[in-house]
Amino acid sequence: MRSGWSQARLAAAKDRADQIGSTAVLVVEHGAIVAAWGETDTNLLLNSMRKSLLSALIGIDVAQGKIALDATLEQLGIDDIEPALTPEEKQATIRDLIEARSGIYHGANYETPEMAANRPARGSHPHGSFWYYNNWDFNALGAIYEHAEGAPVFDAFDRQIARKIGMQDFDPTRCRYVRGPDSKYPAYLFYASARDLARFGLLYLHHGRWADRQVIPERWIAESTTPYSTTNNGLGYGYLWWLAQDRRILPPDSYFAWGHGGQFLFVIPSRDMVVVHLAREQSGHEELGYRRVTDLLSLILAAAPTDPNLTRP
Repeated sequence: MRSGWSQARLAAAKDRADQIGSTAVLVVEHGAIVAAWGETDTNLLLNSMRKSLLSALIGIDVAQGKIALDATLEQLGIDDIEPALTPEEKQATIRDLIEARSGIYHGANYETPEMAANRPARGSHPHGSFWYYNNWDFNALGAIYEHAEGAPVFDAFDRQIARKIGMQDFDPTRCRYVRGPDSKYPAYLFYASARDLARFGLLYLHHGRWADRQVIPERWIAESTTPYSTTNNGLGYGYLWWLAQDRRILPPDSYFAWGHGGQFLFVIPSRDMVVVHLAREQSGHEELGYRRVTDLLSLILAAAPTDPNLTRP
């Protein structure tokens, strides 16, 4: 353990993690592991954390000129099954999709009943004018990326990012698509371990650089972790990343990937820290949402040294 951290408070945080059903927790400060609890080397389904991984890949292709954020769906030839996209919907841009502001409320694969029930009516909001957490946007982005890159998204992530930063457990053959009757665009499901996600978080913490290699453009890291919307839960939303706006819970510069069922990758630049929390869906435990996991994070942060020169009990 890094010196200065309170062992007693970390033990209390671990007890809380055990109580709420955490599968893996990994805390990294200044590039060194502070705490590793549970199955940190087990690949787990990432649910919506997948979207932040796609954001990184899109940033690489934007810098290489393969993707233009202001290209419209009409220009790209994007449509969907009946009821097909309207001419107005086809004016949405890739930027609108990556900000979850497309205004396209077509049915989508791999969305929860709550997402479907809360989906606005078709044509109710012009593109770029309204934030809605929309799996149609995210799934279509996966297809747009694969067309631009000329490779499956999982293989591209393995080649463009995972191998370059030394991910130990990521296996593109474990990842899968989910297709269905609601849309022609499948969801792309990633599996990854806590220790590999910590590396991905460190890549962002270091502005896209790993050792002597710029893996993701630094400008993209800054752009994608800027809030372009305030969401219905009071958080900010960038390019498929969530932004902290509640200073009572997270330092204000924090941003994170978030997946259903207690999956979080927190990047906290002001503390030079990355925290990963993963969980399987388990019976006998309350759903692990934002509030319960950030309560655990608060216990972890309370164990950190307030002064790097001080050693805590």
